[in-house]
Amino acid sequence: MIRWLAALLAGLLLGGLVHLVSVLALPRIATQDAYSRFERITPVNAVTALPLADPDNAPIPFMDPAFATAICRYDLADGPIKLAVPVSQAYTSVSFYTDRDVAYYAINDRSAGRKVIELDLMTEAQHAALPEDEEITAADRLIVDSPTPTGLILLKALAADPGLMAQAQAALAAATCKVQTEPPEKPAATPRAGR
Repeated sequence: MIRWLAALLAGLLLGGLVHLVSVLALPRIATQDAYSRFERITPVNAVTALPLADPDNAPIPFMDPAFATAICRYDLADGPIKLAVPVSQAYTSVSFYTDRDVAYYAINDRSAGRKVIELDLMTEAQHAALPEDEEITAADRLIVDSPTPTGLILLKALAADPGLMAQAQAALAAATCKVQTEPPEKPAATPRAGR
């Protein structure tokens, strides 16, 4: 009886250990992650509109049919990315993922507070290499540090009514995701009032 219980306990421990290791290792060894799937169908550093949600053929699991969706597969090897997303009439969100599907930043139109969500995406090394400029403050420019040189940016625009889907798709079609070729512009100096 004790031998049987010891064998049962050893089997449960071994099964639990194998389960734990496989669950933790699976994200690292999976070959069909989101980045790999989009690598075949999207160009790098460009916004690509995704088809509307269809239960039979969805590029992203659990897509909401009320949202127009686009993706930018980025590579920061050639330099920082400048992302500009016009906001839609109802709601617009931008989410950032590493090439291993780990979400690291998100912003929406309400937190951006502007008609266009604009930001610079770069690695920590590229951010550290930026020249210090007292005239450019954090309020003038949003910089997001990517933990990996490659990844995905998911753009979503809500169509509150099915008839507004064309507007939501148009907002995402106007979005840009491209490598910065020039240094960022300095904000225009504001003249001081004379006394």
